[in-house]
Amino acid sequence: MSFPVLRERTDIADDTVAVTVPRPGRRRARRGGSPCVAAAFAAPLVVYLLVFYLWPLVRSIDLSVHDYTVRAFVQGDAVFVGLDNYIAVITSPTFLPALSNTALFVALSLVFQYAIGLGLAVFFRSHFPLSGVLRGLFLVPWLLPLIVSGSTWSWMMNSDNGIINSVLRAVGAAPINWLTSPDTAMTAVIIANIWLGIPFNLVILYSGLQNIPGDLYEAASLDGAGSWRQFWSITFPLLRPVSAITLLLGLVYTLKVVDIIWIMTRGGPADTTTTLAIWSYREAFGTGQPDLSPAAAVGNILIVIALVFGFVYLRAQRRQENS
Repeated sequence: MSFPVLRERTDIADDTVAVTVPRPGRRRARRGGSPCVAAAFAAPLVVYLLVFYLWPLVRSIDLSVHDYTVRAFVQGDAVFVGLDNYIAVITSPTFLPALSNTALFVALSLVFQYAIGLGLAVFFRSHFPLSGVLRGLFLVPWLLPLIVSGSTWSWMMNSDNGIINSVLRAVGAAPINWLTSPDTAMTAVIIANIWLGIPFNLVILYSGLQNIPGDLYEAASLDGAGSWRQFWSITFPLLRPVSAITLLLGLVYTLKVVDIIWIMTRGGPADTTTTLAIWSYREAFGTGQPDLSPAAAVGNILIVIALVFGFVYLRAQRRQENS
């Protein structure tokens, strides 16, 4: 009587195994659909990059290798001139002063933005009453429209009725022609740009500080390390990856700054604040007679400079990962 029962149970078990094992054909069908799903998800990003990045870059290169006037731009019959626009830009008497002004403007802005932003980030790392409110107030320059910030600094540094010169007169010092003197105009726009860039450095570096374990500081304190020793031995080394990307993004942004300088000095006086970005903008829109091709050539030179620093950063990052 027991054998038939065992046979039935064995049959059921066999059937169960046959049903639960997936068929190879179905696996292939599912795997074959995954690339299509991935492509569907990636398609919006690819379209965005093509429309808003690749196409403008192609058009900028096309502008720089043709002789585009307003008529040629409308009619589409610009003459191909090859590298003539680049040669004209590089051999122009404006090029070297604009290049040196750009280097000075970018270098000083980055150094002070990073140093002040890092100092504030370390200061706010120790939580105290109203620290959140103060951090929010430091973000105000970042939130204001650039035209408002530029106009405010232009008024503050006005030679006749600016608040800075009013304070200098009140303490018995001589007023300074911040925006009209070739000796101080670059200093004025650098100060304004530093003020604008501090919030960005503060936010990124403060976020990086949150990822440093507090146990390291406690162990250093037990070993007798003071605040400066903790900063140079713990904070600064562990912030290097965050610092590198902060400086790279700051460099790319500062290279293309136009608004602040144009509102405050328009590249003057005597081209002392004319950077490559200001030169490109002035050629295209600032003279009333658009010279689009040289403007595009100057803009493409800025792109190449930014790419060079980007590749340097990637190479340094790869070396650090390998080591």
